[in-house]
Amino acid sequence: MSDTYLVTTYADKDQVKALGARWDPARRQWRVPAGLDLAPFARWLPHSAAGAAAPPGGDPSASGALPLTAPATVSSSLAPLGAQGIPLSRLLNGVALAVSEAFRDGVWTTVELVDVRIRQHVYLELAERDAHGSTLAKAHAMVWSNQAQRILPQFQQATGIELAAGLKLLVRARPVFKAQYGFSLEIDAIDPHYTLGDLEASKREIRERLTREGLFERNRQLPPPWDFNHILVVAPEGGAGLGDFQAEASRLERHGLCHFRYVYSRFQGEGAASDIRQQLLAALEQIDANHPWQPDAVVLIRGGGAVNDLAWLNDYALARCLCELPVPVFTGIGHERDNTVLDEVAQQRFDTPSKVIAGIEQQIRERAWQAQALFEAITQQARRTLEQARWQVTDCHHQVQVGARSQLAQARSQVASHLGELRVQAAHTVRLGAELAQARLSEVKTEARAQLFSAQREVPALINEVRAEARQALRSARLQTRAELGTVTGLSSAALRQQKEQLQHRWTELTQQARQSIVDAREGSTSLMREIAGQGPSKTLGRGFAVVRSARGEPITSASAEAGDITLQFHDGQRAAQLLKP
Repeated sequence: MSDTYLVTTYADKDQVKALGARWDPARRQWRVPAGLDLAPFARWLPHSAAGAAAPPGGDPSASGALPLTAPATVSSSLAPLGAQGIPLSRLLNGVALAVSEAFRDGVWTTVELVDVRIRQHVYLELAERDAHGSTLAKAHAMVWSNQAQRILPQFQQATGIELAAGLKLLVRARPVFKAQYGFSLEIDAIDPHYTLGDLEASKREIRERLTREGLFERNRQLPPPWDFNHILVVAPEGGAGLGDFQAEASRLERHGLCHFRYVYSRFQGEGAASDIRQQLLAALEQIDANHPWQPDAVVLIRGGGAVNDLAWLNDYALARCLCELPVPVFTGIGHERDNTVLDEVAQQRFDTPSKVIAGIEQQIRERAWQAQALFEAITQQARRTLEQARWQVTDCHHQVQVGARSQLAQARSQVASHLGELRVQAAHTVRLGAELAQARLSEVKTEARAQLFSAQREVPALINEVRAEARQALRSARLQTRAELGTVTGLSSAALRQQKEQLQHRWTELTQQARQSIVDAREGSTSLMREIAGQGPSKTLGRGFAVVRSARGEPITSASAEAGDITLQFHDGQRAAQLLKP
């Protein structure tokens, strides 16, 4: 003889317990132990047991049992003559018994969570939808507290997922019908592998579709930004991850190193992916219309969370939008163990928002170090060029001076030489003239003496005539001598003047050449000095560089310098600043 199971409601538990019934936790049903009288339990007995427990000759309906056969179907809308009908509770208890007999054990079934309410017990709204989203079936379900304490931690530990709307599950459920509460399902097991497989299948489908369209690698293949000036950040407003990101980003903005524009959107729940995409595209359109710059990168961040919270981001439309962006996308939307399709298509993926801003800051630091090194190299090169130019100017100036002195000395030497030659030639010409005149005079005197002697000897009578002729000849000789002496003197004077004119002309040419050499040297020196001045620090500062000086005015060339007050020298003035500890 076996135990008899009762069909009861929650409100009947105290009555059946007082009558001796015992609770069966496996079937979650009250039972009457074998050997115990069933008559007190007549209203809760199934119809088969109720007939056996009915009093002899009594009406089975009085015990609360259902008839063993269904009533005959009649075409009239009126009840048969003499029919009294049965209470609704008996009808529903019969349904409950039929369900209980048909489903003694749980059945594995696939469901989608529509709503989750966790109190002492866990109450669920379940549904089944087709490919178009239309509801095919829906039901209420619950997980009793003793079962929830066992299966929910196991499910969360295996999947990292908390029960939430939109999640698909494979559950073991036993259909239960209660006369007072209607139909529901009691869940006593959840298969974590099915849920993980469904999430991974969704990601795999998005990944394969983007690959077929040639978009999966597009953003990942974009070159990383060389430096950061403007960044567009998409994040949930007020999130902890956003606060960590902004704590470092605001420091970069205060120093004018990078500017951030924030766009806020939901990152979980129905429609979160669509909201992110719309907010992102709207922000890019507004930047394109109102600002002359484009962001160097788009950053998507949020704090870590449950896997099912991040599952809302595994959306094809949002992933395609990120793939098609012309700027690199950085993601920091979970912890290291979390992964979404957005992480896979992004140009760079970081574990947390803090690591995203750390990576950006590190890139800015590297570019600043490179700029400082280049500035120092340019400064050193400018100094070397300036020193070389100064040396060249000094050398050119010295060469000009030496050349000018050499030219002047050579000109003076040539003038002295020509003047000496002129004097020698003039003296020689005068001496030749004097010698010629002296020779002619001697000849005249000799001839005159001879004629006089001859005349005195041969023709004494003609002495007077000879004397007259002699006097006449003497006068002629004197006149001729004077004329020839004037000619000689004129020739000497003309030659002397010609030599003087040539010497003056040569002196003028040498003077002009020396002056022109000095002018050319001066212009060359001026041009070199102008070029040197053009290559100085002022022009370098004008191209956007700055000189960092200590409080004593000395240039700071190393990042290891002591912290303290500093001065930034620009091309149009100076600004005070503070050098922090590294």
